[in-house]
Amino acid sequence: MRFLLLVQPAFLRAATDEIQKLARQTGKSLDDFRLITGDVTCPDLGIGSEDLRVVRSDTTIIFHLAAIYDLAVSLELALQVNLEGTRRVNQLARTAKSLNHYHYVSTCYVAGKREGVILETELEHQFGFRNYYEQTKYLAEREVEALKTELPVTIHRPSVVCGDSETGETSKYDGVYYLIYYLLKWPGLLSRFNIGNDEVALNLVPVDFVVESLAALASDQNAVGKTIALADPQPLTTRALFDRIAESLCGHGSAITIPPGMVYFTLMLPLSPKITGLPHYGVPYFFLKQSYDTSESQVLLKPHGLECPAFASYVDRIVAFATNHPPGKATSLNPPAKLSIADS
Repeated sequence: MRFLLLVQPAFLRAATDEIQKLARQTGKSLDDFRLITGDVTCPDLGIGSEDLRVVRSDTTIIFHLAAIYDLAVSLELALQVNLEGTRRVNQLARTAKSLNHYHYVSTCYVAGKREGVILETELEHQFGFRNYYEQTKYLAEREVEALKTELPVTIHRPSVVCGDSETGETSKYDGVYYLIYYLLKWPGLLSRFNIGNDEVALNLVPVDFVVESLAALASDQNAVGKTIALADPQPLTTRALFDRIAESLCGHGSAITIPPGMVYFTLMLPLSPKITGLPHYGVPYFFLKQSYDTSESQVLLKPHGLECPAFASYVDRIVAFATNHPPGKATSLNPPAKLSIADS
């Protein structure tokens, strides 16, 4: 299989280095990878005429992962990349003559402020959103959902992605890492006072589970027309999550659980982000009463031998990596490209 990988011009050199490393690790020929410069916000994705001809004639599988993942993103930028960018990828998909499968990576948080169980078959709602990232990913998923009537589409909704379950490696330090680095400020003391609660679960999936799931379903025709949640079917409550991390760091769980109302009030104080490391825009995700149905996901992934590992089975590895590799230290998981177009 040959891969056509779209990368912004500014990241071409870094992408080239990553592809060379990937080829060495997998034993693949460099000829199996072709980097194409462009940008999803531009007409025809900013792809040159000759490359565009190849893309349209040879592409059999498309993975669209490009997005602004920033909970504090402005509406204008989020609309430009997440919504308009998706529309432009959709347009290209319509012109791919040999297309067999189009995979769009969304997020569980298209559910916005909805509470309760979120089914994979559900999308439309009027409950609002916590930020423009959620809002524009929701609008973009609506566009891709409509495309299911024309093309063989699968929509993937990951929950909160954390490090590799085998190595702990990550290049993205948000979500559960806010809690890890909060505890690392003063482990012996802070670990005694649990700031989680039993009413809310933080749904975590390791990055290797997400990647392996996407790869397994790349050409699985049973996934066509489906929307699946790449989420933990049995996520820990934030209270239990706190204790698992505390045990990994200190060898013991908490002694006292602080009332949720007091925790929320404290975390939203003006000076709290400087003290705790948790930005205000991240706080609601630790108080979000949502759970994600994974029925369709489990049915599709079972024949491929895949299931989401329990957080307790890899917590020590992600805590160890986070401890030894603080934010700002580059890792090999830093992706060279956001959109891959595979040609078989």
